[in-house]
Amino acid sequence: MSRLFSNYIIKNLELKNRIVMAPMCMYSSENDGKATEWHVLHYATRAVGGAGLIIQEATAVEPEGRISSSDLGIWEDSQVEGLKKIVDACKKYGAKIGIQLNHAGRKCEAENERIIAPSSIAYSDKYRTPAEMTTEEIHEVIKSFGYAAERCVRAGYDVIEIHGAHGYLINQFLSPLTNKRTDEYGGSKERRARFLKEVIREVRKVWTEEKALLLRVSAEEYDEEGNRPEDLAEMINMVKDEGINLIDVSSGGVVNIVPERFQGYQIRLAEKIKEKTELPVIAGGLIIEPQMAEEILRNRRADLVFIGRAFLKNPYWPLYADEKLSNIAIWPKQYEAARTGKI
Repeated sequence: MSRLFSNYIIKNLELKNRIVMAPMCMYSSENDGKATEWHVLHYATRAVGGAGLIIQEATAVEPEGRISSSDLGIWEDSQVEGLKKIVDACKKYGAKIGIQLNHAGRKCEAENERIIAPSSIAYSDKYRTPAEMTTEEIHEVIKSFGYAAERCVRAGYDVIEIHGAHGYLINQFLSPLTNKRTDEYGGSKERRARFLKEVIREVRKVWTEEKALLLRVSAEEYDEEGNRPEDLAEMINMVKDEGINLIDVSSGGVVNIVPERFQGYQIRLAEKIKEKTELPVIAGGLIIEPQMAEEILRNRRADLVFIGRAFLKNPYWPLYADEKLSNIAIWPKQYEAARTGKI
């Protein structure tokens, strides 16, 4: 039996397969953070296509936490109705659905917003220089994650993923490249991890113990002075007892360095995080062919795989993978005629 199409259980969540749709920004909101018909159709199509778990794109916990003016938001109650439509559509068509909670920090490009970060260092000369956060502002953002988590409960999400990767605010606190603070939130790894620890603790006040909580990290920053997989694993071990159940392993985005990309280029990073934290991991990085996904899982290099660009190109990638590997997945009855040998 294909391991890619075996079920997976974590906390109270059972996935029908190990295919995770990676969170990918759609930049399709109308400057109010609210979900549109596009979002509902986009995610529901991948549910019809057979994804086991869909993780919704980075969704801002504050207006100034958006990556762009067109990002989804979850900073106010009026946004819950639209998000619930996404959730209900995905569940109707057989997928579990998660949300990635994010604050962009210094990488915010939303119009007319104040930019904040751990330290007053711009991402590049094309970005505005952020204001260094006061302790009071740090506490306010932490509370915003908690308020967002409470809205996630009302919207009906199956999992929450805290976005600690790609150079956004949590990642900015974790990295020595972007965190030059001298207070309790900067300096040693333990102090750089404090912001993340307090975010997790705040989310867990409303996201109860039986629900799965994921953390996405950039395990490699591609700068000799930045974090490496061993550093991230050490910091994950400092915070995981606050309630992290699964690590989604990515890389880059902290500084303006583009790594060499090839099929499976981040898998070794996931292996290291899995080994050193003893937590299950989601691995990915230009996984295109089902055979590669199957090899990763069969060799226990990861517990699940995330599919990104391939899912944009082919919303029915899991059905394509089923044809290549197993022919055991339950297809939508409307599409049965397209199975191998029936055309």
